[in-house]
Amino acid sequence: MKAAVLHGPRDLRVETAPAPEPAAGEVAVRVGMAGLCGTDYRIWTGDRPVHYPLVLGHEFVGTVTSVGDGVSRVRVGDRVAVEPNYSCGACPLCREGNRNLCLSRIAVGIDVDGCFAEVVRVPQRCCWPAPAGVADEELMVTEPLAVVVRAVARSAVAHDESAAVVGGGTLGLLALQVLRGRGARVLVVSRSSRRFALARELGAEATQAVDDGPLEATARAFSGREGVDVVVETAGTAEAVAHALALVRPGGRVVLTGLPHEPTPVAFFSVVRREVTIAGSMIYQDEFPEAMRLVAAGTVRTGPLITHRFALDAIGEAFAAHRAPESIKVALVPR
Repeated sequence: MKAAVLHGPRDLRVETAPAPEPAAGEVAVRVGMAGLCGTDYRIWTGDRPVHYPLVLGHEFVGTVTSVGDGVSRVRVGDRVAVEPNYSCGACPLCREGNRNLCLSRIAVGIDVDGCFAEVVRVPQRCCWPAPAGVADEELMVTEPLAVVVRAVARSAVAHDESAAVVGGGTLGLLALQVLRGRGARVLVVSRSSRRFALARELGAEATQAVDDGPLEATARAFSGREGVDVVVETAGTAEAVAHALALVRPGGRVVLTGLPHEPTPVAFFSVVRREVTIAGSMIYQDEFPEAMRLVAAGTVRTGPLITHRFALDAIGEAFAAHRAPESIKVALVPR
């Protein structure tokens, strides 16, 4: 089979490798379509250290080609979306239901070989049967969609509440749709207005670039009160955290899904004075089935987010496209 193997920062080579054989409890999945995200890019540049050599990639859908002993969750020929994080199952965090916080959690494409290959090996518990009639292209973003399904649930948003999404990338445009599916009115805030037309097409009632005026005034005008009820932050920068806190009303809720890699100053006087609830949301626990249900039902549209498609042999071009201004989600089609 072919696999894109990272041998060091920016040293990515498409090579011929033996197809992985599943051990007991594991399955081999032929990759139908894979997504390239910011984490993959940071690993490729060397900003996020990993052990080399490594096959990157963790967002994918495919078909089971072989199974190891004891596998009962899926069968050969099943089409599956793959949950690329799995926990130890034995630590106190796992036992109490917080497996997404497990300190021994393994991430496909980060800790072990991932999906930028024709075939990948994963534990059977990572495989979720794909809904019939839903295309690979629609299911490819199940992983990031599960992230925002959890974040929106943690916001406890109610029907007819006002909400803001900070960030206009893949996560932000997915969060917008999940919030709309919960009956919220949604404002999208981003550094650039480039994706605002798409945001409105996907259900945003209002949009604003951060440099186009005070966010507090925009939030008051949009909500009809002191600010929005709920903010879901998806941009992963220190500035995005500040923007979220500017948008939320006294007594409101902010959910942070991004992972800022720089110090993040927070005016905690304002947080306390306004009784703002700030919650982190880390990947997902049991949100994969709900994410697939939302896609199958048409509540969340994923096709418009895929702006570029490349064969595995053109993976270098895929990484370049990821940084292009017009890019939202880059897809690889290994076969």
